[in-house]
Amino acid sequence: MSDAPQSNAAAIWALGVTQIIGYGTLYYSFSILAPSIAAEFEIGVEWVYGFMSLALLAGGVIAPYSGALADKHGAARVLSFGSIGATLALAICGLATDAWLFLGGVILIELASAFVLYASAFALLAQATGAKAQRSITYLTLIAGFASTIFWPLTTWLLQSIDWHQIYFLFAGMNLIICLPLHLWLTRFARTAAARPVAAVAIEPVAVADASVIFLLVVVGFSLAGFVSAAILFHLVPMLAVLGLGASGVFVATLFGPAQVASRLINLFLGKDLPAPILAVVSATMMPLAIMVLALSAPSIPGAMAFAVVFGLGSGLFSIVSGTLPLALFGKAGYGKRLGWISMGRLCLSAIAPFALSLALGAIGPKPSLWLLAAAGVVCVGVFGEIWRRTKSGTGVFTASRPA
Repeated sequence: MSDAPQSNAAAIWALGVTQIIGYGTLYYSFSILAPSIAAEFEIGVEWVYGFMSLALLAGGVIAPYSGALADKHGAARVLSFGSIGATLALAICGLATDAWLFLGGVILIELASAFVLYASAFALLAQATGAKAQRSITYLTLIAGFASTIFWPLTTWLLQSIDWHQIYFLFAGMNLIICLPLHLWLTRFARTAAARPVAAVAIEPVAVADASVIFLLVVVGFSLAGFVSAAILFHLVPMLAVLGLGASGVFVATLFGPAQVASRLINLFLGKDLPAPILAVVSATMMPLAIMVLALSAPSIPGAMAFAVVFGLGSGLFSIVSGTLPLALFGKAGYGKRLGWISMGRLCLSAIAPFALSLALGAIGPKPSLWLLAAAGVVCVGVFGEIWRRTKSGTGVFTASRPA
C-alpha cells in the first residue's frame, strides 16, 4: 500500500507523455500542415478543414462506444487499442496521394482519438486512483498542457526540412514506439490498482436531483466550449497571420500552452477546494473574454499575447473541468460512458467549427468572425452558470467527492 502514491505518480507521468504526443500528433499539428496539404492536392484550404469537420463528427459518434468499452474492459486496454489505431491512421495520412485517401486517414485519426485522448485517460485515473481521481486528473492536465507548446513549433520546424507526408510517418512512429508501450504498461498498473482494497480506491457518488436535466446542461455547455475551442485552435496560427501579425503568430501561439499549464498550477494550489461548477463558470468566462481582446486589439502583438494567455488559462481550466465536473456531479459508476456521451455532443458540434470558421474568415473577415465566436462563448457561460445555480439552490446538490 505504501507504494500506491508512487505508482499513481508513475501512471500520471506515463499518461502525460502519451497525451502530449497524442494531442500534438493528432490535433495540434493539423493547422500547421493544412496549407501544404491543400496546395499539394490543389484544393482550397477550407476543404481540408472540411475533412477535419467530417472526421470530428465520426469521432463524436463513436465516443459513447469507446467510453462503454473503458467501463467494461478497462480504460488502459482502450488506450492501447487507440495507440495502434492512431499509428495506422497517421501512416495512412502519410501515404495519401489524393484528397480522398487523406480524408479517410483523417477520419481514422479522429476515430482513434476517441480511444486514446483525455476521455479514456480520465476514465483510467477514475478506475485506478479512486478518491484521488480528481487531483490526479489535474496533475495529468498539468503535464499534457505542453502539447501545443511543443508541437506547434516542432511541426513548423519539421515542415522546413521534410514534407508533410514524412511528418505524418514520424508522428505514426512516435505513437507506436512511445505511446503503445506506455499504454501496455498502464494495463498492468490498472490490474494492480484493481487488486487494492475497495476502501482505498472508492469514490462516494454525489447526490444530484434532476440528474438528467443537469447532465443535458453539461453536454450543451461542453459542446459550446468545444465549438469555440476547436474553431480557435485549428485556425490559431493562420488566423493570427490574417489579422496582421505575420510570422509573430507562431510565437504568440506558443504562449497558449504555458498559459494552460499556469492555470492548472494556480488551480492545483489555490483552487483545489473550489467546487467544479464554479470552476466551469470561471473557465468558460475566460474564452469569450480572450476572443474579445483579440478582436479589439489586432494587429497589436501585446493584445494578441494577452489573448493567447487568457484563452490558454480558460482552456487549461476547462481540461480539468471536463474530467472533474461529471465525476463530482454523478460519481464513478458509468463514468467512462458518461464522458463518451459528453464527448459525442462536444465533437459533433465541434465538427462544424473548423470548416465554418474557415468559410467565415473568407466571407466576412477575421474580426466579425471573432465576434460571432465570442457570442457563442457568452452562451456557454450562461449554460454553466445555470448548472452552478441549480447545484447551489437545491435543484441539484453539489458536494465534493471524498474518500469512503
